[in-house]
Amino acid sequence: MHRITPHQPHPLFHTAATRRIEQAAAATLPPHTLMQRAGLAVAQLAQALAPHARTVWIACGPGNNGGDGLEAAMHLQRSGRQVVVTWLGQPDKAPADAKASWQRALAAGVAWADTPPADLGSQDLCIDALLGIGVSSSPHAPIRVPDARLRACQHALQHSPAPVLAVDLPSGLDADTGQFAAGFAPHAAPHHHPHITHMPGPARHTLSLLTLKPGLFTAAGRDAAGQVWWDDLGAHPGHEAPTAWLCGPPLPAPRAHASHKGSFGDVAVVGGEGLSARGMGMAGAALLAASAALHSGAGRVLVALLDSGHQQLDLQQPELMFRRFDALALEQLTMVCGCGGGQAIARVLPEVIPRAARLVLDADALNTIAAEAALHALVVARGQHGQPTVITPHPLEAARLLGLTTAEVQADRLDAAQQLADQFNCVAVLKGSGTVIAAPDRVPAINPTGNARLATAGTGDVLAGMVGAHLAAGASALRAASEAVYQHGQAADAWPAGQALTASALARRVGG
Repeated sequence: MHRITPHQPHPLFHTAATRRIEQAAAATLPPHTLMQRAGLAVAQLAQALAPHARTVWIACGPGNNGGDGLEAAMHLQRSGRQVVVTWLGQPDKAPADAKASWQRALAAGVAWADTPPADLGSQDLCIDALLGIGVSSSPHAPIRVPDARLRACQHALQHSPAPVLAVDLPSGLDADTGQFAAGFAPHAAPHHHPHITHMPGPARHTLSLLTLKPGLFTAAGRDAAGQVWWDDLGAHPGHEAPTAWLCGPPLPAPRAHASHKGSFGDVAVVGGEGLSARGMGMAGAALLAASAALHSGAGRVLVALLDSGHQQLDLQQPELMFRRFDALALEQLTMVCGCGGGQAIARVLPEVIPRAARLVLDADALNTIAAEAALHALVVARGQHGQPTVITPHPLEAARLLGLTTAEVQADRLDAAQQLADQFNCVAVLKGSGTVIAAPDRVPAINPTGNARLATAGTGDVLAGMVGAHLAAGASALRAASEAVYQHGQAADAWPAGQALTASALARRVGG
């Protein structure tokens, strides 16, 4: 059994692959073996998480996920706990393995209840074994409407004052997308305060069985799953290819002593429109990206602001070198284009896109490209010519680029990121909870770092500058994006408790 942390990469498998792995393993083992292993693993983790627990409530569904819970109930009862099970199945309709585990739990003296305990506060631990991978959020999947007892159990688990351990998945969560299926979503979304890093309330844990599922690490999955654990139950994926990867930390990149500033490339940030039609100045976004590039190790950082002020010096960061756009040698530079660019960015994109040696497109650059097919074609051509390109949209920008709604993008973040990568022939970074990094003809990756502190203005500009610095230093587009996203989130995870995270402070800290 493994506790999943951001410190190493892991392959992720979707539901269909998980079922194939399960079937292949079951074919080589005696009947009931996998469920016995699963139930034992759940019981062992439950005892490790709540070693002093005396009372445990287990909500068991009618299928094999419920069977895993029944098997765990037997072990916990035999270990001296007072176990109460609400089972939504029936012996004459249960799968064979689940029926066998029900008989074992019955023989162990487990107590049974038709409904959740009236006072969940009296329970030391609750276990969610209702549905596992048995639901889908896809609009094409059959709609499974929870009956009254299932809804009551799910509501009790979602509002439990006691710690909750989910078996395989929190009930109702789609293993592939991280979205809740219709009818299963929590009644109220958790409140994301910028100074908290997890879902408020009691501890939540998920023991993923056989495989790790993408939905545990993106969209609603990260809040719902809490701390993720994994037990492969002795099964192996065989020839199954991963659906995605959970990113691990970047490889060390020591700098040779005989380095100089030219060894790590030049980044040029183009953006920062002056007062827009809405009376808003946006130079700060470009300066944040430039600061992040500087503190992420770029050899030199140039700034071309698209305003009429022609700023010549940033007193807080005198290392930044200001240039007119027409003075930039685009073919020699890593360009970060769009941060705070407003409408003014439209006049420089026809030059930047085809000419930049390496290119990061963010914010208003993406909005402009979404509205102009000719610019879209220029981005596609960059990939055909082998020019490294990274786009860094948030969900609304991604929706504009794909001609979808934001809800459609969020409904399947892995698929949306892959569509972006394929349509624009570049590396796509779909920002959000569990940021997805995709590239043409590659398995997408989900980033495990970061938290709600990043939900503040300017942090996206910081990320764009970081990607630029990695590109300038010679990393491939995919590596530059993956490493920058990881370090961006890692900096937020290491942020001192009680100290506000601002984008400017983040930009100064990302290289540390």
